Amino acid sequence: METTSHSDRLIAKVCMLAGQIMMENGAETYRVEDTMTRIADSFGLPRSQSFVTPTGIIFSIEGSAPDTRLTRISERSTDLRKVIEVNAISRRISAGELDPQEALVLLQGIEKSNPGLSAGVKTAVAAISSGCFLIMFKGEWGDFLPALVTGGLGYAAVTSLHRFLSIKLFSEFMASVVVGILACIFVASGMAHNLNTLIIGSVMPLVPGLLITNAVRDLMAGHYVSGLSKGAEAFLTALAIGTGIAVVLSFYRGEGLTL
Repeated sequence: METTSHSDRLIAKVCMLAGQIMMENGAETYRVEDTMTRIADSFGLPRSQSFVTPTGIIFSIEGSAPDTRLTRISERSTDLRKVIEVNAISRRISAGELDPQEALVLLQGIEKSNPGLSAGVKTAVAAISSGCFLIMFKGEWGDFLPALVTGGLGYAAVTSLHRFLSIKLFSEFMASVVVGILACIFVASGMAHNLNTLIIGSVMPLVPGLLITNAVRDLMAGHYVSGLSKGAEAFLTALAIGTGIAVVLSFYRGEGLTL
């Protein structure tokens, strides 16, 4: 269908908002680009180009009134619910059920909506998963409760510190220090027995598993810039976690305490 310059700008806004929501909430780079292109094509703009990186999105449409837009991605988290909802809107657009204005209103509602789970629920889930990871790594059932407490408080620390520290790596480093200190306290007091499995199970909620997966998938899809940058971010996150644990263990062992 033919579009005016005004509707072209509206369609570009819809595409940019859809891509921004997906990128900010854990979607893969190639999926974001594909969604933006499909939306533009469904609205009658087959000649569109999108370039997506973890820190920014560039979208351009050709025609009588060419338009190029850029938006910066400064905050990234994991909320796959929003990604699924944007994909659902994209499918409705492809089926011809939504016009650009209706799609924009729905996307703005998704953008403003609160995360699917509260911080308390996420902390509880992280605590339970820490205990389960401890058992999976052949830890003792007697260490399940210490792992639950340590993992839960470690995750609560990283979410709380991230509100005050602009650099994410610092909050992850401090959270791993909290995990290491709590694990050492449990072992030194006799409430836990195996320090290694206790630490491993407790830090698992901090491990950037989705980031590593997306990095590999982007590399396989040929998005080398995004894949390498996500891989570097995952590496630095793992380094921050490992460094925090190493600092605590070096001090703990330096005191000559029995592990």
